[in-house]
Parts: sequence; structure tokens; C-alpha cells
Amino acid sequence: MQVKNATVREAHASQSEGSVYVDVRSIPEFAQGHPAGAVNVPLLHCDERTGQMIPNPDFVAVMKANFAADQPLLIGCQVGGRSAQAAQILVASGFDTVTNVLGGYSDERDPMTGGLRAEGWVQADLPSEPEQMPGTSYRELAAKSGRGH
Repeated sequence: MQVKNATVREAHASQSEGSVYVDVRSIPEFAQGHPAGAVNVPLLHCDERTGQMIPNPDFVAVMKANFAADQPLLIGCQVGGRSAQAAQILVASGFDTVTNVLGGYSDERDPMTGGLRAEGWVQADLPSEPEQMPGTSYRELAAKSGRGH
């Protein structure tokens, strides 16, 4: 199965049709602001010892504990790189309705020219939340799987 892509505007419209926006940014990034209604399941965590980003070993287990394989999922991050990787992992793990959100929360820029590749959630002026709503934090979602931080 191939991962679909959607613009942030298409993703926002899809949320109203029952899709869940899964923000795969780190816990601190999510806490600084995220799409309204999003839940946080980081693909990577910051290693406290080295300060480097390392894979979240519980990513798939937490996703499986919280979402059915046929739940429509919108996967977003800061600019699109982590979400594309996370979407591929989810499809390979048996999720069958996975959409990568192009542009992420900020926006995707061409590294050579600086030109806009994909509009981000903030730039599209879509609803954001600075705080975590009950049931959206990684800690709460990980607790359902018996794993995580």
C-alpha cells in the first residue's frame, strides 16, 4: 500500500470527516503549538545524555494501542520529513489509511532556493492549540500501550 499525501488545508478538512491528526514531532515541539485536535506520538525523542534525536522504540506499539488499523490517520511533523518516514513505518506495520501531511506545522522550503515547496499549518492560518488537550499527550497515549515515557 502506498502512502497518500495531502496539503495542510486538505488535512484540516479531513479532520472534520473523522481523520485523526497524529503529530510525530518531539514532545517539546508539540507543547509549543500544534494543529487543533492533534495527538502526539513522537517518531523521535531527544536523548537526554547526548542531546541527539533518537528513534522512539515504542512508536508502532503506541500507535497500535490507540488506533485501529483502518482508522484514517493524518501524519504531520514540522516540515514533512519525519511525517513521511512515520507514514511509511505505519503502512509497513499494517495501518491502511495513512496520509502524509505535506508542509507540516511550519512549511517546507527548498534547501537550495529557500522557495516554498509546501505551505505549513501556521502559514495557512489553520486552527492551532498551544496547550495539550486531555487525551492528546504522548504520556497519555503511551500509558494505553503500557510503554513509553
